[in-house]
Amino acid sequence: MSTLEYNGKKILVDENGYLANQDDWNEDVACALAAQEGFNSLSTEQMDIIKFMREYFLKYKVFPILNNVCRIAHQPKECVNEQFINPEKAWKIAGLPKQDGVHFISLDGKHYTMEPYC
Repeated sequence: MSTLEYNGKKILVDENGYLANQDDWNEDVACALAAQEGFNSLSTEQMDIIKFMREYFLKYKVFPILNNVCRIAHQPKECVNEQFINPEKAWKIAGLPKQDGVHFISLDGKHYTMEPYC
């Protein structure tokens, strides 16, 4: 575990950058996690996507289908790819746990799909 600091507070993240305690998440933590992932700031659109992903996971306990994220968050069809490039970064910024057995692949470096692995 390592420590991430924001606004004078410390939060724990695991060796892959995932938030150790989901209850530590708030928008300030999201900004700190985003900085860790290489984002200088988060736009309103990005925060809307992150909040939707978080709410969806907390309700259903699964990663949402990417096209549904965009449609339900009232964003363009490829919003996750356009706003974050890799959806796993959005997942981390949303303060959600690493999904065992799932990874994202891209053939072109711009569009990602989620695939299970053994």
